[in-house]
Amino acid sequence: MSRFLESPIARWGLLALALALFAVGNLPWHLDDFDQAKQAFTSFEMVERGNWFYQHTPNWWVATKPPLVGWISAAIFEVTRSWELAWRLPSFFAAIGLLVLVFRASSIYGSIAALTATCALSFNLFALRLASLVRTDMPLALVIFAIGWLIWKKIRTQNAWTRRDRIGLFLLLSAGMLIKGPIVYAFLLPGLVAFEWRRRKTKTPGSAWSGWMPWLLSFLVFVLWTAGGILFVPEFTEHVVLREFAGRFSEAVHRSQPIYFYLPHLLHRFVPWSLLLAAFAFIAWRTRAQLSPETFWLIAWSLGGLLVMSFVPSKRIDRIFPIVPPLCLLLAATIARLQERENLRVIVPRCCAIAILLAAVFTSAYAAQKVAAANREQRDAFAVFGRAVVKETGEHHWRYGVVGGEEEGMLLYVRKTEFLEPPEAAADWNAGKLDALVVPDDEIDGLLPHLQGNPKKVLTSGGAGRYSKRYFLLVR
Repeated sequence: MSRFLESPIARWGLLALALALFAVGNLPWHLDDFDQAKQAFTSFEMVERGNWFYQHTPNWWVATKPPLVGWISAAIFEVTRSWELAWRLPSFFAAIGLLVLVFRASSIYGSIAALTATCALSFNLFALRLASLVRTDMPLALVIFAIGWLIWKKIRTQNAWTRRDRIGLFLLLSAGMLIKGPIVYAFLLPGLVAFEWRRRKTKTPGSAWSGWMPWLLSFLVFVLWTAGGILFVPEFTEHVVLREFAGRFSEAVHRSQPIYFYLPHLLHRFVPWSLLLAAFAFIAWRTRAQLSPETFWLIAWSLGGLLVMSFVPSKRIDRIFPIVPPLCLLLAATIARLQERENLRVIVPRCCAIAILLAAVFTSAYAAQKVAAANREQRDAFAVFGRAVVKETGEHHWRYGVVGGEEEGMLLYVRKTEFLEPPEAAADWNAGKLDALVVPDDEIDGLLPHLQGNPKKVLTSGGAGRYSKRYFLLVR
């Protein structure tokens, strides 16, 4: 078992499998769930309309997320000229970055622990979904882990914080602020408080605390962005400050979940690693293994983030993902500690190998079943229809608009920046400003009598998974 886990073939084979699963896990690509269209629209609006600091949703509400991931997508589009890649590569690259950081950090615990930690990050249901999803969860997790890793290194080496370290911490915290706001504090500060309390109580040398300056200056970056929105963007205060941020703590605005909501989901989506970590932690506790400062930081970091997020009424499963990478590093530290004991040097690698094989097989089968079901149900029907519309209108140089609003992704599929209301669409059509219209089936009967020239249906979207609605392309 040890030879298998330490072999280059196993390491590179499992890494290749992880990257393949990250790439295909959300195929066929579409924007019809998990608010992907809202995130995708931010970069699309940046490029099409030049709104680089404050964007909107497809239905023209104020976008609630800071713009950093949108900037990255816009930059990728300028290089690739592909919106599908521009929207999904930030999460994919962030997943690769997390793999590299987890492997590099856990390598000090030995090759077996490092491979197990990397596989734990790769083969779980969180990473499989988020690695190519058009959302900010994976980039945020990368930034949070980079900060926690920097603190972990300071604790382990007992080196003092330098100016360079503080500048790096400030840049990482600012990136987190510009990805998703002060939620970065929720995953880090509780663990820092717990660690510093224990350090001072036990008089342990070294400190995890960098001083206030990086934390305050990074928060100032977010405050400046928020202040600009309040001053210059209509409805920013209502949509972003009150609804998105303050509303997370109110049961009246967002859907509230019980305090224990995250724990069972974490145990389930992180299987078998959650079970392996619990078993190894129990054995380490029974053997009275001494808890090192860096291991205590990993525990405080993970549990602190879980507790704080559990007390926020508004919950979504993916929001807890940033505690998964430190749990992977904690698993590596626990493995290394148990392998120091003579009676566990055989059973620990065997358990790791079994967990790796089970997780790799399960996640591969799950991904294959998920992709097959999505293709069978034609969940990308709107995306396919949108590409056909862009191709057809481009070949004939037609001016076109889109009527709708409920399916936010449709606006992006046909590469438009706003929906038209039926009266506006009819007026533009009759005035000769439009040669084609994309219309949903629940609007077409009321719209057709107001369109001059006997328009024809030349394209129709197929079934769209759980959506029963269809769209048509009308031309003169």
